[in-house]
Amino acid sequence: MSGAYLKHLKIPWPSAVNLYRWILIGGFMMMLAFNLPGQLSYDSIVQLYDGRFHVRTTWAPAIYSALLGGFDAIVPGTSLYLVASGTLIFGALLALRLLRPALSWAAPAVALGVVLTPTLMLFQGTVWKDIFFANLVVAAFVLLAWIAARWPADGPVSWRTAPWPVLLLLLLLLALAAQVRQNGLIAAAMAALVLAWTVRGVGWRKAAGWGLGGLAAVILVSQILGALALPAGVKKDDGYKRGMTFLQSYDLAGLLARDKTLPLAALHASSPQIEALMRRKAPSLYSPERIDYLMQDDQFGAIYKHLPSKPISKDWRHLVLSHPKTYLLNRLDAFRWVLMTPKIEQCLPVYVGVDGPAERMKALNISEGVTPPAQALYDYGERFVHTPLYSHLGFALAALAAAGFMLKRREAQDVAMAGLMISALGFTASFLLISVACDYRYLYLLDLAALTGWLYLVIDFPLRLFPARPWWS
Repeated sequence: MSGAYLKHLKIPWPSAVNLYRWILIGGFMMMLAFNLPGQLSYDSIVQLYDGRFHVRTTWAPAIYSALLGGFDAIVPGTSLYLVASGTLIFGALLALRLLRPALSWAAPAVALGVVLTPTLMLFQGTVWKDIFFANLVVAAFVLLAWIAARWPADGPVSWRTAPWPVLLLLLLLLALAAQVRQNGLIAAAMAALVLAWTVRGVGWRKAAGWGLGGLAAVILVSQILGALALPAGVKKDDGYKRGMTFLQSYDLAGLLARDKTLPLAALHASSPQIEALMRRKAPSLYSPERIDYLMQDDQFGAIYKHLPSKPISKDWRHLVLSHPKTYLLNRLDAFRWVLMTPKIEQCLPVYVGVDGPAERMKALNISEGVTPPAQALYDYGERFVHTPLYSHLGFALAALAAAGFMLKRREAQDVAMAGLMISALGFTASFLLISVACDYRYLYLLDLAALTGWLYLVIDFPLRLFPARPWWS
């Protein structure tokens, strides 16, 4: 090839949009390469087993097992599920480009950093409902922002002119999220507020109707999906009831650890032996770190799964109302562990490989172990454990700051994306009342939402704080 030819050869420089697109697509492919067919823990194996064999052996949401079972019926294992779950979040990040009139060169650089975080590269490869839930919520709010940007508040709004296909997709995403995690309804409530704000030009009564109607629709569809997810022969799902019994008994154990003299009148009247055992064992076994320590004791663990729900609930309500300060201190301690992760190594910050009950793994024809790519991923994730990339508090502050910038500019899509930040913060706050373990994945939505919010903001760089002329007009 002659020098003259090389001199005149013109190689086009990639645009920021194309670079942004290929970084995210490449990141998605790299995530799959390191993680397929998926990292599976004890919970993952049990839920896949339930989904494949159409049984109900866990109190976790039945919808997640049903989804795993559905993908498994097409391609055995969790590979197809992992592709679908990853497509949700990487597709949502790609779609952020559609929310702004132009894309800055800062966006590809930040996108590369986001892709390489353990939040995307490590956690997205693990078959956990917490990850799937977060993907659903982020995708839902990006879709809501797209709707808001193209549905001006001062334009005509009616049931006939509404963008029903995308609204129905939004409804499905939020209903699935609310079913995968019960406190996911916080996201649905915030989405309803954003929808009402979007159509505010029709008057507050009609706008409230759109918001309340949307929320009611999410709740209804969520309940229908939950009922359809139950295996044949299971008439009623008592997962919520069992979960509440575990949570309330965990709280009772914590209260007894603070004051051994607290009364358990209902439990004593119903099951005096269980009451005596709890009073004797719980104070020494309780830890705000996680509920599992209560069940590791042979004697206490044997009765823990069979605790009577009604007496536990009655004693719990009595102690919460009569000793609110003690209850709040106990809850704050548990919340501190899940939010601050004071000993993060004990909160499962990095997980790879396949492990679970031997008999169920045999039935699923899955072998335990850690592949070389997964081991490399583990070593990579370990490098970040003691950095801000593993700080829920840091991500909470980042989400709060992002929401502030969005609400300052207050374009239609900004309000929807701010709704994502507020939803993630509200979801996090709900763990003040429900936290039973400090596992890092429980607040994964917070981290993912904060990263998504800042990636959205840097698309406009330098950041504009005031709205410009609507770019769709």
